[in-house]
Amino acid sequence: MAAGLFARPARSQPESRRARAVIAGTIGNFVEWYDWALYGLMFPFFAGQLFPGTDTSSRISALSVLAISFLMRPVGAAVLGAYGDRKGRKSGLAATILLMGGSSLLFAVVPSYAAAGWLAPALVILARFGQGIATGGEYGASSAYLTEWAKPGRRAFTASFQQVCVGLGVLGASASVTILSALLSDTAMHDWGWRIPFAIGAVAGLVGLWLRSKVAEPEPYQNLERSGTVEHAPLREMLGAHRKAALLLGGLSLSGFVTYYMWLTYLPSYANITTGIDKASASLTNTIGLAVFAVVLPFIAILSDRIGRKPTLLIYSVGTVLLAYPLLTGLTGGFGNLLLIGTAGLLLQAFSSATLTPLYAELFPARVRTVGIALPYAVCGALFAGTAPLIMEAFADAQINWAAPVYVIAVALVTTVVVWRMPETKDRSLA
Repeated sequence: MAAGLFARPARSQPESRRARAVIAGTIGNFVEWYDWALYGLMFPFFAGQLFPGTDTSSRISALSVLAISFLMRPVGAAVLGAYGDRKGRKSGLAATILLMGGSSLLFAVVPSYAAAGWLAPALVILARFGQGIATGGEYGASSAYLTEWAKPGRRAFTASFQQVCVGLGVLGASASVTILSALLSDTAMHDWGWRIPFAIGAVAGLVGLWLRSKVAEPEPYQNLERSGTVEHAPLREMLGAHRKAALLLGGLSLSGFVTYYMWLTYLPSYANITTGIDKASASLTNTIGLAVFAVVLPFIAILSDRIGRKPTLLIYSVGTVLLAYPLLTGLTGGFGNLLLIGTAGLLLQAFSSATLTPLYAELFPARVRTVGIALPYAVCGALFAGTAPLIMEAFADAQINWAAPVYVIAVALVTTVVVWRMPETKDRSLA
């Protein structure tokens, strides 16, 4: 049985080209989530530098900018997603990573509020909006690109490296915070140390742009070009003919968005507020948990390719319904306790992250696949992902510790119903 589970299907495209495509397709996700995670992990350090007010009000302002920046994701999804369907996956991927790197650079050099007044938060908003637009286009482009490059029967496995790089991006951000917190004093971290990782993200963006300039289009898109059937109005076509698939994607994404941001980026800050554990120790537990998350993802993806999308998603959603309350109310402030709870949550999340990317691609035909994934994903993200840390922060600040797990359970129940009613998609053609 084990041999059958992990057996390799026959090759369909040259391995060297596929490997280059996977690297190019995933590098943007690394840069994207490195930057987004940095903001979530670093905001306690830079909030007082860039926003006026008390410590609490500046933290709320910083998280509000993060939430508002999610509103730009649908803009990026509509514009850059449609661009990727019209001009090719490569062009879309190049545009998104160029905008990502530029936004990271702007954030790294933004002046403090003390030095520039309201110009400082204005530039922060501009940088986050640019990152939001880029992120809105990146997920759809890379999801379509990676899934279309995959071997038959290996879509989830190939696409899982997108999420591995997401995990590695968050891991890189978490490790950066851990290392800098150990090397620099708390004062230095608040004054200037938080800028260093964002500058590194800008350099990574340039490397990603170079890599993406060296790869080919996947076969399904080449077929559209050869047959002259590239859709010249993909956004209109998707909204007109594929609304049901878009709504299904949104329902599948609800819970994953909330738990993703809870477990991958916000948990250290949540634990710091609710239990008093120091930021450095909380960040270290997150780094270890993210390493486990990145390692197990491909194996869960192989399972999804074998048994189907529905069973693996139900493990995630039902597991979240059952375990969210005892996990989040079980935080005590101890290092081992937070490590165990954080890792358990990330293992649950892996069943969602390893499955959703290929499933999204399987919902749409090639001519609208990029914008079909990008726009509903971005709209759902704006409503549920961007607000998740802000809602959790408000619950924690009000000391309503039971409210956070109840919110997580509520959205997981919605996703469970959607998954139960959806058709299985793992054997659908991508042509």
